[in-house]
Amino acid sequence: MGSFTKFMASAIFFIVLSFFLVPTRTQEEGFISVVISSQGLEFSKDLLIELAVSSITPLQLPQIEKSVKIPLVGQVHVVLSNITVYDVDIASSYVETGDSDNGDASIQVEGMEVGVTLALNGQEGTLKLSVLECGCYVKDISVKLDGGASWLYQGLVDAFEGQIVSAVEDSISKKIREGIMKLDSLLQSLPKQITLDDIAALNVTFVGNPVLSNSSIEFQINGLFMAPNDDFASRLYNKGSLDPVPFNAPAKMVEISLHENVFSSVALVFFNANYMQWVINKTPDQSLMNTAGWKYIVPQLYKQYPNEDMELNISVSSPPIMTVVNNGINITVYSGVTISVIDADEVIPVACISLEIHASCSPDILINKLAGTVKLNHVTAYLKWSKIGNLHMHLVQAILSTILKTVVVPYVNLHLWKGLPLPLPHGFTLHNSEVVSINSRLTIFSDVAIAERSPTSLCIWWLNMLAMKSEEWKR
Repeated sequence: MGSFTKFMASAIFFIVLSFFLVPTRTQEEGFISVVISSQGLEFSKDLLIELAVSSITPLQLPQIEKSVKIPLVGQVHVVLSNITVYDVDIASSYVETGDSDNGDASIQVEGMEVGVTLALNGQEGTLKLSVLECGCYVKDISVKLDGGASWLYQGLVDAFEGQIVSAVEDSISKKIREGIMKLDSLLQSLPKQITLDDIAALNVTFVGNPVLSNSSIEFQINGLFMAPNDDFASRLYNKGSLDPVPFNAPAKMVEISLHENVFSSVALVFFNANYMQWVINKTPDQSLMNTAGWKYIVPQLYKQYPNEDMELNISVSSPPIMTVVNNGINITVYSGVTISVIDADEVIPVACISLEIHASCSPDILINKLAGTVKLNHVTAYLKWSKIGNLHMHLVQAILSTILKTVVVPYVNLHLWKGLPLPLPHGFTLHNSEVVSINSRLTIFSDVAIAERSPTSLCIWWLNMLAMKSEEWKR
């Protein structure tokens, strides 16, 4: 039965993972690439053997008829019906002929070979799977009857060996083609967007054709974020050439590579949606939100508006610049801060300052999402205008830096730890992941496991992680 096992482990598996595909080369590239390595193919094979067996059984063979001459009996017309393959496992397969007498028949398939040639091509953002060639050949079978009048029927069944072989070959080939058609329908129905929230969605349409090597399959995905049902952002970026991943890359099942423009695109979407503006009137050190706290920093402010509450209006002036570098992501943000005084419920702008903010982000994997933690590195402040005289900018800069660290950065990190979606099939989760950032792209090397956590346990896990990260942000 070993050869039948090889069929299940190769033909069905290759149908699903397109290992026996006609090699094609990609003419264009996406901003996210997904590579399934030899380890990933092996994992998928082991998983899909079980799924393939359950889908191919029970396998009903057609009725077989034949005239047979039996010694001492003469010429008889024999009909075998209700021939069904009920089970297939690594060791053997069993075929039962039903209730024709009180016995059962087991058929061992030996030397089965199945050849399948498939083509997998990109088609309007999805994948099109088609069969080019498909054939099944059974070298030999053995039939053994037990129980009932098996001594009488054994000679009859032996005469049907050739027809049973043909029936198995035809039925297996038909099942393979049916399975490929179902898989093609599944590929055609894959979503073209993964929603992040009501503001942004990830474009996961396939770009070009898959690329096959001796040990892996690579898929290119558009990978840019956009407003839902809008692909305008896809036309704004040019990825350019990329250096290869270093040779000492971790050996994992999958490799998911994101170009830095993926992060720039999500920043652009939120910027265009006016989500990069904050009005701050409360801080951990609330004295900074009263003119008394600025008495020795901006004396004129306190003189004109003594003991008045204040607020800061922070507005990002252009989309943040995201650059993937070694060991993380560098972020440059240009923003304006309007300092206002609240006098008798009237908001009075008194000064405006331009900020050049430099920060860094350390990426991390949150289940099936890419999360991260932002750290403020440096802030440079420039005075745009003032109604309260000259300002000591190095002192103002220090205060604004403190407010950014204690208010804005924790707020941003809270949202970053909700995570960005990654292109991973439903029902699976990343496992033992490593993140490497180099050459303008961030690459996730990971094994894959079947998701088993309940929603409650996931919620508890996320809250614990968030609590740990909150302590880090405070520091």
